[in-house]
Amino acid sequence: MLLRLLFVLLIALNIAVAAWLLLGESGSHAVEAADKGVPELKLLTELPVAATTAALPVPSSVGVAAKPAQASTAVAPKTTLASAEPAAAAKHPAETAAASPPPKAVAEAAPPSAPELPPAKRSYRCLAVGPFPTQVDLRNTRAALAAHTVRSRQRQEQTTESHGWRVFLPAQETREQALAQAKRLEAKGIKDYFVVSAQGELQNSVALGLFHDPANARKRRDEVIAAGFPARMSERTETTPVWWLDVVVPDDANSEIRRAVRTPGATARPTGCF
Repeated sequence: MLLRLLFVLLIALNIAVAAWLLLGESGSHAVEAADKGVPELKLLTELPVAATTAALPVPSSVGVAAKPAQASTAVAPKTTLASAEPAAAAKHPAETAAASPPPKAVAEAAPPSAPELPPAKRSYRCLAVGPFPTQVDLRNTRAALAAHTVRSRQRQEQTTESHGWRVFLPAQETREQALAQAKRLEAKGIKDYFVVSAQGELQNSVALGLFHDPANARKRRDEVIAAGFPARMSERTETTPVWWLDVVVPDDANSEIRRAVRTPGATARPTGCF
């Protein structure tokens, strides 16, 4: 009896379950899953294809990709959090760079370098280089000093040069008087004379000699005076042009100036600046 009763109960239970499955609600809940006004959560796999494509980030714009990431946070927390990190890094690159530790090469401070000292100021002076007998000598010296010269100029001057000493008798009024005086010299045993006939201050004078050494000139003059003639002695000079080079050079250019000045008699002397 007991076995029959159990068998009947099992059959009745199976019939009740089958009836509930056929006639009951298909997946409907008797109680709402959330409060009113709250959107229903859906998985990404349940969304339509168009909505899934729109939720993907767009590479050409950072702002467009960030909005779907925020919207997908409510739908799928795990998927949204994973995709939100690159979007946040793209939206705030400065904050991401600040949060990341600095590289080792940047973290190590470079040793301070020694400060550069300003170049020492050079002092200059003005020199007059010369005299040069020709302009060729001046140009050669100017070219040799060009690398050390701040500025330069050339100038010409007239100089009086000594060409010896002359001994003579004063000029006579006429040539005949000069010739008569010469004959009297010869009678006294004085030779080596010459009657000047050329135009000038010494015309009709009697030249008694030209000497480079003034001592020899004085000796000749004294001999003629002892013979009774008014002999005189004067320096023979000539005015010639010379050239000077005025330069402004550094104070430490002494050796360069000495090498550049090769003309005999030319020197470098201080002068007024220009």
